[in-house]
Amino acid sequence: MRRRDFVAQGATLGTTLALPAGWARAQSQSVPPDPLAPNPAEFRRAMSEFLGGATPVEEGLHLDVPALADNPSAVPVKARVTLPITDSHHCEEIVLLAEANPSPLVCRFKFTPTQGTAEAAVRVRLSQTQAIHALARMSDGRVLVARQDVTVAGSGCGM
Repeated sequence: MRRRDFVAQGATLGTTLALPAGWARAQSQSVPPDPLAPNPAEFRRAMSEFLGGATPVEEGLHLDVPALADNPSAVPVKARVTLPITDSHHCEEIVLLAEANPSPLVCRFKFTPTQGTAEAAVRVRLSQTQAIHALARMSDGRVLVARQDVTVAGSGCGM
């Protein structure tokens, strides 16, 4: 036996003995999903839960989001109902959804008829380039929707 072979076999044996007993089993198990990955199933669930079977109306809700988000940790988003607000016809709730975020529901705002307006402005964190959706539930049962795409310059989630 040559010295080189002896050293190589000793190193292999030493590495094998130094490994924890469950290491081989842990390597064969599946890798858990990335917690920062987009969650399309959760987005669809949140969207259908808010719609509640109502047909979305694409008029009456204005969504203001910059086309390019240079700071993905604080992207300004503003949603505003453009329909007249009265005691009998008002916005009850607005939600913002980020389509490709790990947790798509960004925020939820509740309104009363005494407020006289239904608008909300917030800064959101976006994980990647995606679409932002705003949904507004009106007192007559209609759901207004608006959508706008945002290009993200860098990653905001997981920073």
